Amino acid sequence: MPQMKHISVLIKRAMSKGRETERGELMKYLCERINSSRLRDGLPKITMPRMGKTLEKIPTKDLYYLKSVCDQA
Repeated sequence: MPQMKHISVLIKRAMSKGRETERGELMKYLCERINSSRLRDGLPKITMPRMGKTLEKIPTKDLYYLKSVCDQA
């Protein structure tokens, strides 16, 4: 008889796909770009919650500008 999975496993999977946003994708992109240089310099990674707190007052259109600057660099 196969063992049943706990319901929290199923709920987490469903929530993760439903909560993807345009702003979240930009945050993830910026976090990856920043962390690559931080790790190279021996600094700890910036987590997504910390990145969210840092960028919470910045409008999404300005995040697109930051992304374009990162792409050009």
